[in-house]
Amino acid sequence: MSFSWIPNAISLLRIALVAPILLLILNGGFAWAIILFCLAGFSDGVDGYLAKRFDWRTRLGALLDPIADKLLVASLFITFAYMQLIPVWLASVVILRDVVIVAGAAAYNFLVGPVQGEPTRVSKLNTALELLFLLFIMSRAGFEWPSEITNTVLGASILVTVVISGVDYVWSWSRRARTGE
Repeated sequence: MSFSWIPNAISLLRIALVAPILLLILNGGFAWAIILFCLAGFSDGVDGYLAKRFDWRTRLGALLDPIADKLLVASLFITFAYMQLIPVWLASVVILRDVVIVAGAAAYNFLVGPVQGEPTRVSKLNTALELLFLLFIMSRAGFEWPSEITNTVLGASILVTVVISGVDYVWSWSRRARTGE
């Protein structure tokens, strides 16, 4: 019996956690939102580990995993901007980068060939900073910790890594398209 469906099921679980997390945040249930958010983050590591360790990689999983990540991150940035917990411009920049990446991947897939999506180091750093920032925003809203300056510095770091990773994706995919890689 094959268990290769498990990483995909975990990614679907992560997608299903988005709505309860948002509802909890909008209703002031920050403690439970943080718990579910951490569960989503942990599950992201587990599905990736299982897929690599047991070679349970699938084309569906390669699509579901980043969709789950982007859905969670984008929806939280939009929600926090709506609640005025973060600046609208920061949410816009983060979401614009993701739109550029998704649109670029779709265009590449349509015009050149299948996308071999392997995130760069700066993109991984950006994602880690975004997740930490979102956790800190929830924690600040619910428990007044960490300090506002911590979140400001983290937000500035996100801006820098969003711009660098966005430019890096556009440049590397353009190069691949020109050379036919």
